[in-house]
Amino acid sequence: MNVWIAVAVTALGCYAVKLAGLLVPPGVLERPLVRRLAALLPVALLAALTAQQTFGDGQELVLDARVAGVGAAAVALVLRAPFLVVVAVAVGVTAGVRALAG
Repeated sequence: MNVWIAVAVTALGCYAVKLAGLLVPPGVLERPLVRRLAALLPVALLAALTAQQTFGDGQELVLDARVAGVGAAAVALVLRAPFLVVVAVAVGVTAGVRALAG
């Protein structure tokens, strides 16, 4: 039963956050600082999720094949490769390092 309580509380929390966003006055949303933060927030969240998934494993810092894949993707981005090429390079390097290591 605890799982359903957690699901219900999470659903209510999501609804409350959505409702709070709808209740913000339009004048607040037009401020330059708010617009700039709204534009940068998804990038920051995606970077944090990528870092956590790449370098974290529970409570430990891990340096494995994922780090090589992200590094290769970063190099491909610097070289202005198309997105699908960046993903393919990351996958290929990660798979290659895992194959060589194990």
